[in-house]
Amino acid sequence: MNNKVFVDTNYFLRYLVGDNKEQFEQVKQLLEEGLVGKAELLTNNVVIFEIYWVLSSFYGEQKQKCIELVDKILQLEFVELEDREVILEAVDMFLQTGLEFEDCYHLAYCMDRSVKSIATFDRKMLKEFKQRV
Repeated sequence: MNNKVFVDTNYFLRYLVGDNKEQFEQVKQLLEEGLVGKAELLTNNVVIFEIYWVLSSFYGEQKQKCIELVDKILQLEFVELEDREVILEAVDMFLQTGLEFEDCYHLAYCMDRSVKSIATFDRKMLKEFKQRV
């Protein structure tokens, strides 16, 4: 029996924001099932970036608060996520630099894969890359 469940952005947002009690309870139930192994939960990197974007643009949260909430999802180790360590490195870099979150992910991805050169017209990202290689 396949018990894999893909968790989409809106599910995580209901959990983080709690603005719909009924949906919050549904998410809580699913996460509890994932925690105890009744369901195999997975998501992807796009969802993480969507969470950040919705929190910052729709809910108007500041950078620090958005990252704190994103980090709550990243700490759910029972939720399978590709490149979790790369995303965590991107979060750290994002908090330390003036780069955009997605650019920090690109740089963390490059560092993880030992990239020696990057083709971009983004001067800020290129400067940060050169400092890290």
